[in-house]
Amino acid sequence: MTDMASLMEDRASAKVISDNLQKPVDWDSPKLARKIKQRYAAERRFRSYGLCAISLALLALFVLGYSVVSKGYSAFFQTYIQMEIYFDPAEIDPDGTGDPAVIGNANFNGLIRDALSKRFPEVSGRSERRNLFDIVSGGASYDLREEVMENPGLIGQTRKVWLISGDDFDMLNKGYISADTEEGNRRLDDQELGWYNTLVADGAVEKHFHTRFFTNGDSREPELAGIWGAAVGSFYTLMVTLALSFPIGVLAAVYLEEFAPRNRLTAIIEVNINNLAAVPSIVFGLLGLEVYLNFMHLPRSAPVVGGMTLALMTLPTIIIASRAAIKAVPPSIRHAALGLGASPVQTVTHHVLPLAMPGILTGTIIGMAQALGESAPLLMIGMVAFIVDIPGGATDPATVLPVQIYLWADSPERAFVEKTSAAIMVLLGFLILMNGLAVYLRKKLEWKW
Repeated sequence: MTDMASLMEDRASAKVISDNLQKPVDWDSPKLARKIKQRYAAERRFRSYGLCAISLALLALFVLGYSVVSKGYSAFFQTYIQMEIYFDPAEIDPDGTGDPAVIGNANFNGLIRDALSKRFPEVSGRSERRNLFDIVSGGASYDLREEVMENPGLIGQTRKVWLISGDDFDMLNKGYISADTEEGNRRLDDQELGWYNTLVADGAVEKHFHTRFFTNGDSREPELAGIWGAAVGSFYTLMVTLALSFPIGVLAAVYLEEFAPRNRLTAIIEVNINNLAAVPSIVFGLLGLEVYLNFMHLPRSAPVVGGMTLALMTLPTIIIASRAAIKAVPPSIRHAALGLGASPVQTVTHHVLPLAMPGILTGTIIGMAQALGESAPLLMIGMVAFIVDIPGGATDPATVLPVQIYLWADSPERAFVEKTSAAIMVLLGFLILMNGLAVYLRKKLEWKW
């Protein structure tokens, strides 16, 4: 009886719907016109909301980009001071032997100080002389040494040489230190401003392109610090990450998508892979600290450990992207290969993988870009150390660009602010390049079905 009553109710409802559908629609009625107008207004509002969201995103991106570029572009230029240097033979090569070892151990810093004292003979006090010698960077003596080592004929001559300035005079020349500020509120006193104005009036102050920023390693002196050491460390770290994560990730994706049985175990594995992709990166750093350093006793602050740690973080991204690319290959290609006698392994290696490779490469490059921008896992394994030398291999102590930015941002000197922003610009450039490469490969290699 209950089933019969339900059947009768369903038939009655169907009859009502049928009768309503058969009624003619009055397209000119005010009610319908009002509804259509409301629908169009809702669509316009939805479209305007989307445009507002995009505009806000672009505005935020512009503000961020302007903030970084405005603070960092000046780091690509460095102030140089022209000094008249007398290459004193008694100081450089007293015995006249021309021995490179003797010349290399000469006190070139003393030659610079003699030139500064001669240029400003009125300076006599110890503190005043210390401030005077800070006009030129402490690294300028190494430049003089290299110049004399390359051309020993300079010994005994007097030459005008452009020397890299100290960081405070560089900041003054770039406008970050204002002469209008009260003397007690700026790093340079009035006497130092007078020396600077004298040098400017004599045409002895210029800004040159700062090649050291791209060729030097880290340094305690802002004017000598560069990103090359961190860039090389990032390269070795990414190579280790790629060598580990790419083959393991692709093979795991192939097995899960093509060969793994559909049971509870594979379902658990798939859920865990998806969850690992959302795990905070610092958790992988803790895992690397415990396993690679405390248990396996691998070298601390080495790219090989950093690469192994980042490989753990990158694996879920590569597996998920590879599975999506493999799944996108039409089943008809698999059926055709199997129908012609190919084995399942031959079908995957000869047909499925080549067709899925554009998507796999895109996911891999995006994963590598994510690894390039990570700092938290590397901080946990000791890659935050102060490294001056350029690493020569994956086992040498090194740091990476994000950690180098972190170190410079924590430095008190004003000159490191522009170094930090400039390093961010370089890092963003690499990330944009890698993402652009991923887009290019996807467009260039993708198959149209």
